[in-house]
Amino acid sequence: MLNVPDLRKLSRQELNDKIIALKKSLFEMVSQKETGRIERPSGIKKTRRDIARILTVLREMQQGQNNALPLHMKGD
Repeated sequence: MLNVPDLRKLSRQELNDKIIALKKSLFEMVSQKETGRIERPSGIKKTRRDIARILTVLREMQQGQNNALPLHMKGD
């Protein structure tokens, strides 16, 4: 599992590289699931969530919210 604070320290290129690697891994896991050879079916869900975390951090960077906080936690 990837930690969001650690992901925020990485560059956009490093994050994109991680997404590519995770998507390849996800493809392999789904292929193994379909053929019945998967060792850890829970890995599919974890990988999807890791991809979503990275995409969220990239979106924050795009919007300039490097230290994004929920609205109820932000000051006036």
